[in-house]
Amino acid sequence: MSTPDDLLIDLAAMVESEQTNQMSLTVVVHGAVITGRLAPESVWRQRVAEVLQDSDQLAPFAEVFREPGGSAGRTPPTTGTPSHLHFHVARILQGTLGIPETGGMYRIALKDVGAWTVGDFSYSDR
Repeated sequence: MSTPDDLLIDLAAMVESEQTNQMSLTVVVHGAVITGRLAPESVWRQRVAEVLQDSDQLAPFAEVFREPGGSAGRTPPTTGTPSHLHFHVARILQGTLGIPETGGMYRIALKDVGAWTVGDFSYSDR
């Protein structure tokens, strides 16, 4: 959506302000369905940094996620209005599969969300 949905912005802002990661959400972005839990950006950044730090090849990139604004020293926006959704334990739904099975970390621009619903979709053989 070229103009993000105000209700979705409010949900993202609430996750950021309360520092909670219990809000399950499913979004459609350029035809892809992504489902999982929202996390505050600071929590999401820290988790990505931890994953990168554990990799011999990717460890140098961890610092970019630890520093506000990245290692270039940019100052993050302080407007209070989020520009992105930060998913953790999230999956891209493809047919009857959720990729990755264990959940991943996704950052999605609010302006790119075409549709959304509250809740985490999953498949069942039942």
